[in-house]
Amino acid sequence: MLEKLRRLDAYRLEVPQDYKPGMNTKGIIYVDETLEKDLEKESIEQIANVASLPGIIGDAIAMSDIHSGYGFPIGGVAGFDIKNGIISPGGVGYDINCGVRLLRTELFRHDIDKKLKELVIGLYREIPSGVGSKGRLKLGPDDEKKLVTGGAQWAVKRAFGDASDLEYIESGGCLEGVDGSAISKKAYERGRNQQGTLGSGNHFLEIQEVVEVYEPHIADVFGIYKGQITVMIHTGSRGFGHQICTDFIDIMKSASKKYGYELRDKELSCAPFKSPEGQDYFNAMKAAANYAWANRQIIMHWTREVFIDVLKISPRSLSMNLIYDVAHNIAKIERHIINGKRCELIIHRKGATRAFNPRHPELPDRYKSYGQPVILPGDMGRASYLLIGTDEAMRQTFGSTSHGAGRKMSRGQAIKNAKGRSILSELEQKGIIVMASGKETIAEEMPDAYKDISQVVNVVNNAGISRKVAKMRPLGVVKG
Repeated sequence: MLEKLRRLDAYRLEVPQDYKPGMNTKGIIYVDETLEKDLEKESIEQIANVASLPGIIGDAIAMSDIHSGYGFPIGGVAGFDIKNGIISPGGVGYDINCGVRLLRTELFRHDIDKKLKELVIGLYREIPSGVGSKGRLKLGPDDEKKLVTGGAQWAVKRAFGDASDLEYIESGGCLEGVDGSAISKKAYERGRNQQGTLGSGNHFLEIQEVVEVYEPHIADVFGIYKGQITVMIHTGSRGFGHQICTDFIDIMKSASKKYGYELRDKELSCAPFKSPEGQDYFNAMKAAANYAWANRQIIMHWTREVFIDVLKISPRSLSMNLIYDVAHNIAKIERHIINGKRCELIIHRKGATRAFNPRHPELPDRYKSYGQPVILPGDMGRASYLLIGTDEAMRQTFGSTSHGAGRKMSRGQAIKNAKGRSILSELEQKGIIVMASGKETIAEEMPDAYKDISQVVNVVNNAGISRKVAKMRPLGVVKG
């Protein structure tokens, strides 16, 4: 089967429509020859299965950080006709609106060097992390329902940050029109005590230093310059979103049979977008997305407080402001040009980042001439990148790009490979201070477990679907 793959250019592989029976369109995978060596057969099969889903419009797409996931591969993007297409939990993922936000400061390395360890300890203490972690914020049932309706806006109204933050969050930090009637009691119970927590796995809070600036005029618009201290927050909707996905996978398995879908993979269970089941999932997914935006907003507020307390500086001297917040796991109604015609689609991004072009109406006024900020976190031992969305992304990928480094080892493999090593000591030798909820987390998330973020970024940059603006390296990391 792999011999059927065709290289279109240095950065794209085609999975042709005859790769396997039942495909309604072709697949496109953004990888160069180096990353192709780590391309799993399973993830190729998954993108071919996505191409077989009813109502798919355009190509089934996979980004340069592709690896196998549940249903869609991680890095998968697909658009479906809003009238005749489907919606699938497997195209969004368990951690709904897992996403990342990047904060700038007016600090330099020398401003924090002597206090770096104290900052990491303070962040670890004030922002709970780890499996099942519970936050400082206790929500009653009514408050939680208001939160999932209001998202980051709910958090700001309760003095977690400033109203100006909302302008720099995708969708203003809130998907409107949430009807929570289809959300289970168990989902609400799981989410009630987890606001303001990082969670586990690859989630993190990272203090960084800007080490390269590639496009100074754009970096200047973002308030970014070489030597500056930035902070990155990566987390999602916690147990609330996970439970919503779990609940609806079972509902969608029945719906797939009800609507007569012959699926190539049962993990792609789905329903027509306009069906009762499709709309119930869409509403519940929006609630989880709002939960995640509120979560990152609250964590940002507490991060500001830790910096001010540890460094003994004023909020004005710190100037910790939000550059942007982007979602990774989400389905959204968007308008795109397909074969010269403007179409309304339901775009699924599973481990992929929105990368809208200059002039796009959804961008903040300050960024409209330049494009959407795109944030690609790497592993805790190498680097992360700030990029910008492009016109080419709108033409090729529904305005999408990669979301991070992408795993190349399973968590079990990583733990096995870490035996006999002190990953913490290795990172300390690089000048990186790490705190985590357990040794196993450090092993699972060691740098070797991930693809080289620079290679991932070079593919999307050279393919033209996003452009490099700046590179940040980690100094202090709190891991979930």
